Amino acid sequence: MPSGKLFRVVSPPEQAPVTAQLATHLAQALEQFGRANGFTEEKPLTLSFGRGTLGLHRSHRAADIYAVGGKGIGVWAQEWNGAMRRAAAAQNPQESSSIIAEEKQRNLGHKLYKALQAHGDWAQPSGYPVQLFGPWTRGEGPHKQISDRMLRAHRDHIHVAR
Repeated sequence: MPSGKLFRVVSPPEQAPVTAQLATHLAQALEQFGRANGFTEEKPLTLSFGRGTLGLHRSHRAADIYAVGGKGIGVWAQEWNGAMRRAAAAQNPQESSSIIAEEKQRNLGHKLYKALQAHGDWAQPSGYPVQLFGPWTRGEGPHKQISDRMLRAHRDHIHVAR
């Protein structure tokens, strides 16, 4: 997966061997995400990929994003979950809403997941769900009925396929 103008891939190239079609589609989503979140060519968003081995990874039609903005997706997810627990324990609805709004603004992992979801047009092999998985899948979709096994397998990265 090559870098773009507003994002830099900091992992070794062999960690994300992808088809030209996936690279183009993902780069469009990442450029749009970078622009929307204030990244520039001089100060680009950083991303790290990890190499997957199953399913659409075998044909280079899938990519796994393990870090965004210098922080692991799993860490972003833990911070998200902590904020949601604080919001649930808040003294009043306004405080709860404030905690959630602040985390939605701050958390690049969650924001990236939502941006990829909004960008859409990810693979959906016959008999399988849309190929966008990550730590937020059960709460945010698109496959809210994700199994515990599949959710555990994607708790530290975002998987996309095209």
